[in-house]
Amino acid sequence: MSKVDAVILAGAPNRGELQEVSQEEWEALIPIHGKPMLYYVLEALQKSERIENLIVVGPLVLQGYLPPNVRLIEAGSSLAENVLLGVNAVDRNGKVCLVTADIPLIRPEVIDDFLDRCSELEGDIFYPIVSKEASEQAYPETVRTYFTLKEGTFTGGNMLLAEVETILNSKWILDDLVFQRKKPWKIVRHLGFYFILKFLFKRLSLGQIEQRASELFGYKGVLIISPYPELSTDVDKPSDLTLAEQLLTVVQNKEA
Repeated sequence: MSKVDAVILAGAPNRGELQEVSQEEWEALIPIHGKPMLYYVLEALQKSERIENLIVVGPLVLQGYLPPNVRLIEAGSSLAENVLLGVNAVDRNGKVCLVTADIPLIRPEVIDDFLDRCSELEGDIFYPIVSKEASEQAYPETVRTYFTLKEGTFTGGNMLLAEVETILNSKWILDDLVFQRKKPWKIVRHLGFYFILKFLFKRLSLGQIEQRASELFGYKGVLIISPYPELSTDVDKPSDLTLAEQLLTVVQNKEA
């Protein structure tokens, strides 16, 4: 697979539960083992063999934390707007990898594995999901939102690969998918009553979701089952931050 550009979405203000344990104005700058959370995502993408150029969409204050070869675009007022700002800055003739700034446990090999799996399939939008078993085995302390399909129980990831033109031409889809990515039942409602019933009775399959979504939206979406729970382990509450601090302290001490 050829290399792709990546956009890190780092424009979230620290207004949720994390403000209980950090006074930082922006979530991306919340320190973990003495380094901003954004640093770990940035480092993993820089070391990935599948990533070309890096763009960060976030507040201008992040400029002081970025290496000179990483471009910063000032964030807008919403996550969907930030996606479009970042995607507008990359080559329109290829794919782009979107990554949130709140997955500090991400590693280069996790990114490469996801992109390699995508390269083996035809599609316009690729989204990773992680099984409940893999997530709980690796991080039993974390509390994630799961959904059950015919193939098993999964949680959504915080990375996406898509054709640039697909994203730019699909803002109306993007608004909902981005905001509801952790609430799959709200996404399933778009598929129709029959599919809602199958989902409720846990008889809806990955293939049925992909086919129905393609029929409705005109783009081929592909769900990728990843064995790496790092993709779905985001930091959005104090317990997540504590876990990340513990795990990354061990890693950093080994590398020291």
